[in-house]
Amino acid sequence: MSHDPGPAVAAPDGGVQLTAALHRDGFGLELDLAVAPGEVLAVLGPNGAGKSTLLGILSGLLRPDSGRLTVGGRTLLDTGAGAFTVPHRRGVGLLAQEPLLFPHLSALANVAFGPRARGTPRAAAEDRARTLLDEVGVGALAGRRPSQLSGGQQQRVALARALAPQPGLLLLDEPLAALDVDATPAMRSLLRRVIADGKQTALLVTHDALDALVLADRVIVLERGRVVEQGPAREVLARPRSAFSARIAGLDLVPGVAAPGGGVRTADGVELYGHAVEVAPGEPAVAVFPPSAVSVHARRPEGSPRNVFPVRVAALEPRGDTVRLRAGKADDGPDWVEGLAADVTPAAIAELAVEPGHEVWFAVKATEVAVHGRLS
Repeated sequence: MSHDPGPAVAAPDGGVQLTAALHRDGFGLELDLAVAPGEVLAVLGPNGAGKSTLLGILSGLLRPDSGRLTVGGRTLLDTGAGAFTVPHRRGVGLLAQEPLLFPHLSALANVAFGPRARGTPRAAAEDRARTLLDEVGVGALAGRRPSQLSGGQQQRVALARALAPQPGLLLLDEPLAALDVDATPAMRSLLRRVIADGKQTALLVTHDALDALVLADRVIVLERGRVVEQGPAREVLARPRSAFSARIAGLDLVPGVAAPGGGVRTADGVELYGHAVEVAPGEPAVAVFPPSAVSVHARRPEGSPRNVFPVRVAALEPRGDTVRLRAGKADDGPDWVEGLAADVTPAAIAELAVEPGHEVWFAVKATEVAVHGRLS
């Protein structure tokens, strides 16, 4: 088998195109997927679904039984033609849970390593490294080794290193999972900005619905090596059709643009009040709140809640000690309430005498609503 095919074979529309089948020890993966140039595709799924196998095939660490892979117009894998490009020549970057920086090299040398390995002169490689370290907010730490950096700082250096060779595809393997709760929002915001500004094609593996919503344009859900669900991130998470996506999509999500007061303005002009997490007014954004933060009223409530909107009860879903009330559009209500949920007690349901088809009011305090930037 030839390890390095000759002249690149152009994919019809660039981006990433993969068709692959792999069977190992009772597990089978069969995929046919495409990622458009500049698109971010999130891959969700339970343990053992095939996410790591997919990353292995894309990175070149695994060879499928059959398949073909093109990235940015280059054919990296074609089992029918006997073509297989080795990992270090694929032009695929990786940002994983752990930074995996070279401990004996400075931050600058870590980031410059990729371009240097591809033949870029030292001065040019270090210039690019400095630029990227500045962009991810750790330019002043260029001379430090990983042991002298915090976990969040190391992950920023790792992001710069992954981007340094200008990869045709960036693989994001649970990149925020190992960060502490204080570092995660800033790193998520940074990833969103860097990916959007660079029009970077990326594939994100995550278990976090918020990561998928903020960072991805589109979502696929894997189960047992097959795609069982796919579509725009907000649609998949707001209307889950698989057991896994229903389990992780435990958030209410309302898309729009960030409003000056810290909330979100929806497409129909309604403003939901909340607190913004590193997002500027006018940027694409999403308001996020847990169903447990939603109170349900038979009539429009008065008093402290700033976010009040009518809904039609679409379904009542028993969930242990609570009942999840799923919303549909009321006659005079906004469209974006479709799929929103409120968790209430069975006693509250009995007191409201509510059934599917009834119109009620949802109320959410602004302090319960977090506003995050998202890809447009």
